[in-house]
Amino acid sequence: MKTIGTIRTPFTTLEDMPIQPKGAEDVIGTIEVKREFVQGLDDLGGFSHIYLLYEFHMARKTALKVTPFMDTIQRGVFATRSPLRPNHIGLSLVMLKKIEDNIITVQGIDVLDSTPLLDIKPYIAAFDEIQKSSSGWMQSSGEEVIQKRSDRRFAD
Repeated sequence: MKTIGTIRTPFTTLEDMPIQPKGAEDVIGTIEVKREFVQGLDDLGGFSHIYLLYEFHMARKTALKVTPFMDTIQRGVFATRSPLRPNHIGLSLVMLKKIEDNIITVQGIDVLDSTPLLDIKPYIAAFDEIQKSSSGWMQSSGEEVIQKRSDRRFAD
């Protein structure tokens, strides 16, 4: 798999970062898309939100059971958003602010600075919006998610 760019954010260490985009609603970041992929940005500007797929490049190990930030019980890694996944792939839904040449400005970014970007996909409400859903074990409120910050549990 090749990277298509680099995500730039104010977060330079893994500690005290928002754990999801909801906790980073006002945080602005940029994405530097490699020149060879700039043409792929055509027509993206009309979307309000985009999904970023990226590599958890600081994850050094994998685990099939993890204790998520919003819980105290070990859970199966595929039932979490932990970076300790077998393929270390992350996903964030962010607001698209503007595109200038190969630079995309986004808002609501919860990603470590210099993170390698694997792909971009547009959020399309007709495809993605779910009216009725359940969140399994995750029972924390939206406010609790906004307030929660990372620690070193997934860093080593």
